Amino acid sequence: MSDLRFQPYMQSPLHAFDLPSRAVAQDDRHGVWTNELPLRGYLTLRGQGSDAAFRDAVANVLGQPLPTQPSSYSHGPSGTLLWISPDEWLLSGERSTVKSLIPALESALKGQHVQVVDNSGGYTQVYLTGRHAVTLLRHLGVYDFEQVTVGRAVSTMLTKANVTVYRLEEGGLHLVFRRSFADYVWRLIERAATPYGLGICSLPAGFGLAG
Repeated sequence: MSDLRFQPYMQSPLHAFDLPSRAVAQDDRHGVWTNELPLRGYLTLRGQGSDAAFRDAVANVLGQPLPTQPSSYSHGPSGTLLWISPDEWLLSGERSTVKSLIPALESALKGQHVQVVDNSGGYTQVYLTGRHAVTLLRHLGVYDFEQVTVGRAVSTMLTKANVTVYRLEEGGLHLVFRRSFADYVWRLIERAATPYGLGICSLPAGFGLAG
């Protein structure tokens, strides 16, 4: 009798585009290069950023500061902690690391009015680079993407999708968005890149995960 037990597995929301097999080393052939950073961990954290006890507890657990200025982030051993609003942050990092942080945060924040939620199944992100990467974003949203410099994280709309855009280095931009919009956002990028040429760039393992 065959074993019909369900064998769970994870798939990138962009798996249908077969990006790993299309990835090549970046060169000057295309004006826009991109690829997904798949299956990362995402943790939503809510609390009072004005509360020193909350800030200190989060920093002690994560090993990096809680960003409290609008449109900012911190990048450290736990990943990239994005400021979303005065009482909400989104941590993007290694999936196993994010999972292990949840009980540590819940313990450190016990008794405070906070929320710690594993949203790893709800988000994905792509890396966008190349000489026309910012121009491509201008086709899709009204924000002045030239202002997204290293250290800034901006939540904005790309047509109908909410996306958080940030830079870790001058070479490119990270776009974080909900899994349910992944197909839509990817097709927007493909269409907007048509005049410039689109390449799927190979990225090293762990690219952009922790500082």
